[in-house]
Amino acid sequence: MIRIFATMAIASLISAGPALASPTPPPVPGGRLGTLTQGHYSCETPGDATGPVGISMADLDFRIVNGSGYRVERQRGTYLLVGDLVMMTAGPLKGLQLHRLSDGFLRRIEPDGSDGEVRCVLGTRAVANAPYTTKPGAEEAESRADEAGADGASL
Repeated sequence: MIRIFATMAIASLISAGPALASPTPPPVPGGRLGTLTQGHYSCETPGDATGPVGISMADLDFRIVNGSGYRVERQRGTYLLVGDLVMMTAGPLKGLQLHRLSDGFLRRIEPDGSDGEVRCVLGTRAVANAPYTTKPGAEEAESRADEAGADGASL
């Protein structure tokens, strides 16, 4: 009799296992934590048809160096990415808030909470020996090769 009772108790504990486990923690308010793609982000305001495409805002340029760290010239800072909101939490850009529209494209958030005109765009990636990086002069060499092939010489 005791053996049957013990077997039934063990079976009920096994079947109730998921119910006894701790529930999944709630998501972080505002979205998932993340990091930005490493590289140099150039910030600018839109230009117009009579001048340059963008007007540089070099005082807002930064480089993502690792995890949640960034650099502005020789100074370091940290940022927090929650969902699509980037908040500079320490360093020379502390207080700056950006809206991530896509990987490598950010817009400054204005005091009223709307996306402003200032945009920050990922230029060069800081990953060594990656296939998508170009060496200085590589674009000119490719252009010369294209021009040489345009004279009718083909394989």
